[in-house]
Amino acid sequence: MLRLQTIKADPEFVISRLAVKGFDGRAVITEILDVDAERRRLQKTCDDNAQQLKKLAASIGMHMKKGEKEAAEEAKAKVAELKGADKGLHDRLSECEAKLEELLLTVPNLPCADVPEGLTAEDNVVVKEGGPMPQLGDDALPHWELAKKYNIIDFELGVKVTGAGFPFYVGKGARLQRALIQFFLDKAWEAGYVEVEPPFVVNPASARGTGQLPDKEGQMYHVNLDDLYLIPTAEVPVTNIYRDVILKEDELPRKNCAYSPCWRREAGSYGKDVRGLNRLHQFDKVEIVRIEKPENSYAALEEMKDHVEGLLRELGLPWHILRLCGGDMSFTSAITYDFEVWSAAQKRWLEVSSVSNFEAYQANRLKCRYRNADKKIELCHTLNGSALALPRIVAALLENNQTPEGIVIPECLRKYTGFDIID
Repeated sequence: MLRLQTIKADPEFVISRLAVKGFDGRAVITEILDVDAERRRLQKTCDDNAQQLKKLAASIGMHMKKGEKEAAEEAKAKVAELKGADKGLHDRLSECEAKLEELLLTVPNLPCADVPEGLTAEDNVVVKEGGPMPQLGDDALPHWELAKKYNIIDFELGVKVTGAGFPFYVGKGARLQRALIQFFLDKAWEAGYVEVEPPFVVNPASARGTGQLPDKEGQMYHVNLDDLYLIPTAEVPVTNIYRDVILKEDELPRKNCAYSPCWRREAGSYGKDVRGLNRLHQFDKVEIVRIEKPENSYAALEEMKDHVEGLLRELGLPWHILRLCGGDMSFTSAITYDFEVWSAAQKRWLEVSSVSNFEAYQANRLKCRYRNADKKIELCHTLNGSALALPRIVAALLENNQTPEGIVIPECLRKYTGFDIID
């Protein structure tokens, strides 16, 4: 959530930056300023009343000591009158504060200066690329046909047991999944990330803290009876470790990684681009999360990008990195880099990771803070990234590594799979 002082300091700047995300913020920013002015007016009246009540209480005691009963009774009557009015004022102040919070929650994060203008994925900018492009014949099979040929992923069984978007991984397919998860976790551990195994459901406060609510209710699976949400990413529970926490300066940075299944409803998804593993309702992912001092967060972002790039290099996949334009970024992000891998049989790029800096936006919702060397409490910066999401990695590995003899497993995974080919 944007800090109120940021909006008040330069409303026109805020409105102009929101426009880079395609968000027309003039009306809501104007309303926020109006509600805040009313809140401050009510707060001043309440403070003035409190001071007057304090003086009246003191005068009652003084009049009583002097035997001035009539004056004491008059003061008591004024106290009763002020208290009656004060309750209404405090009720209005509470309503005003709640309205201000509600409005602030509807405003996206401001994109940083490096974010390119644009409204759709076509406006994203390729900033780096690498990896060997596979040379496959015209008879190359897409991953859903390879999955059936080698009996490693059963999409039909998933439909039977649950529904579309919930596949079964079978035999070597299941071992490949587990191998990738362990490989990603091991590499994160080597990079200094402390592993946690979080809950896979969260309460509304946690979903609100990282920005899933009120922005993404339609994309999340909700357990109505318990008012809990299945997580769309491990970012949510892991970042919420630091909700309502004040860290010491020497405790930063905090670096965590976590494996989790993830659930996304993906409402409205259809067509050829969602076939097979391209878009699932349940999938596995390893997430990296960092809590940083503000002045260090962009160096941390570069380290995270390098980490994800290193994973793709070891897997031998062709990749590129996109800096997302304002209109293609998430509600909460200040800047996002997407990693995509080339799917040789489908002849298209598949997103496998987003690495983002949220600056103080999430931290302000979470009240994630630290005490600096001057004993002043400041908001942290939060960052996260997929390292990596599995389904499209698996799709690219199957397609790009297919041979007449079978699907060759990358060298870095063989100690985890226990085999070097799927045949």
